[in-house]
Amino acid sequence: MLPFFTNPYPNELLYSAIARYHFYSGNLDCKDTLEELFDSRCVIPSVEIGSYFSVLAEKLGSRYSVESLLANHTIYPYYASFLSKARQQQILQDVLKGGQALYTRLGIVAGSVCKKDGLYYCAECAKVDHAQYGEPYIHREHQLQGINYCPHHEVPLRKYPITMDSRIQYVRFELKHMNLTAIYDVEPYKEIAVAIAKQAYQLLQLPLHELSREIITSKYRVLLRERNFITASNRVRQKELYQAVSSHFPNGFLQCYESELNEVYEYNWLKVLLRNSKRHIHPLRHLFLQNFLQQDIKSLVITSTDKGAFGAGPFPCLNKAASHYKQFIIQNVDVTRDFKKKNLIGTFTCSCGFIYARKHTTDIFKIGRVKAFGEIWLQKLNEFANGNLSIQAMARELGVDSKTIKRYLNGNVELNKYEDSKTVDEQLVWYKHELLEGMKQLPNLSRTQLRRQFQKQYIYIYRHDNAWLAENLPVKQQKQTPTKSVDWIKRDQQYVKQIKVLHNQLLTEEKPIRITRSIIGNRLGILANLERHLNKLQQTKQLLQEITESVRDFQLRRCYKIIDESLENNVPILLWQVQRVAAIKSHHFHEIKPILETYIAMKQDVKNDERTTS
Repeated sequence: MLPFFTNPYPNELLYSAIARYHFYSGNLDCKDTLEELFDSRCVIPSVEIGSYFSVLAEKLGSRYSVESLLANHTIYPYYASFLSKARQQQILQDVLKGGQALYTRLGIVAGSVCKKDGLYYCAECAKVDHAQYGEPYIHREHQLQGINYCPHHEVPLRKYPITMDSRIQYVRFELKHMNLTAIYDVEPYKEIAVAIAKQAYQLLQLPLHELSREIITSKYRVLLRERNFITASNRVRQKELYQAVSSHFPNGFLQCYESELNEVYEYNWLKVLLRNSKRHIHPLRHLFLQNFLQQDIKSLVITSTDKGAFGAGPFPCLNKAASHYKQFIIQNVDVTRDFKKKNLIGTFTCSCGFIYARKHTTDIFKIGRVKAFGEIWLQKLNEFANGNLSIQAMARELGVDSKTIKRYLNGNVELNKYEDSKTVDEQLVWYKHELLEGMKQLPNLSRTQLRRQFQKQYIYIYRHDNAWLAENLPVKQQKQTPTKSVDWIKRDQQYVKQIKVLHNQLLTEEKPIRITRSIIGNRLGILANLERHLNKLQQTKQLLQEITESVRDFQLRRCYKIIDESLENNVPILLWQVQRVAAIKSHHFHEIKPILETYIAMKQDVKNDERTTS
């Protein structure tokens, strides 16, 4: 155990506390400090998190644990809530030892956004720290990627002017090197940037691993469902969501924070974030989505997880005539969408024949509409009728309006030959009546015109009794003019010209885009023809075979571009840097590494020959 240690201040990075310890201990060599703290002179200091926490916690005594150091004095909580439960446990094991896989698991290497290249501070926080503790220190909330404002004082962060000259070095904040003036540049996105900074700070205050990717994704679906971005089949309305998120943020904001949305790209961050995918999404982008959903971390924590629009079931039977009234015996719900208002409607069918529907926002014991009363309900009605009860009394006992009782007692419920008397859908009967009346009043309307004139009725009948429509609608009218045949040869030549122009544009994009049939088809608006009629477009087919890229081809092109730029700028080529900038996973990079080495040698030989001849 150490004889003394400079205990971390609130929200101080462990790196900062160790830098202070190194200063006050009087050690001249950082390696001596590393040996005292970690029993090793080979540990590489890490600003964000660190490693060998098990050794350090033992040295510091019972006051500190691995979990408390990780939760309170690293930036790990910024990432933790958006990691899977399995990956959270892996990271706990990583920090106990050397932490070789730590930053890869966090996605900091491949998924970095607005990466910071130094240490940052808030001038106002530095003044407060000096007054309270006698010295400034490194706040972890100021070092987060993508966070440019102090969440406490709402002022821009400033970069500390001292750079790290060695990998084995600890930088300690000193007031004399800080710019403490209260003059700041005007920022165009200050309001929303400050809100994001406050959200990020709340992440740091969460108990370790209170949230995980599985939990938070489920909560997102609840919030999206409330805003009608989830379909009746439980799918995300990606196009509508993309448009809503894009319009929510100020023009240029997402581009400024390296998070521009590309609707065409299958793996844009908004789509991946809401899928059950192993791809890492940066915490900053999660905060953008939460800002759009008008949530902060505190409100997100108390949001329930998704159990479907109507919950997981079972559901109550609301047939007042049945002995199992209000008992949870209905196992499933049929979810549809209201054609007019777009609300989700759940239909609940009980074995007693009682069928009712309600909106997903209403109380589970409240009926929106009864679709069928069933045999038990009808038997009870007949018993009450024979017992000389009043209409109002029967209505109260059976849970319906008195008009419904009268209609059934008078036999005014119309039954169609396609309907079972045990499960009469009153809405279906009424809509059929309205459509037949419309056809009588407007006898010259075609099927298409009727569908447009009576949209609500037509769609409902189509879903519940399509055979009735086929029998009762007017005969289909034949088209008077023949369909024009397509000149596929001319269209083929036209497509080839368009694709060549687009191909050249895609190759010059600053951020490389993989050239695929779907990208070309979507950009040109011809994807349907490329998928269905490509055999009729022989020149187009041949051109696509020549220019479309496999995943490996795309990886090589990205690497070639980085290598060419390095050679042009006379920058040494390091393959590990090429891998990092190109964002290629290690097992893929090992496969293409020999090809890249050959390419580098060839390009260098060409460059040397040019120098010799000149």
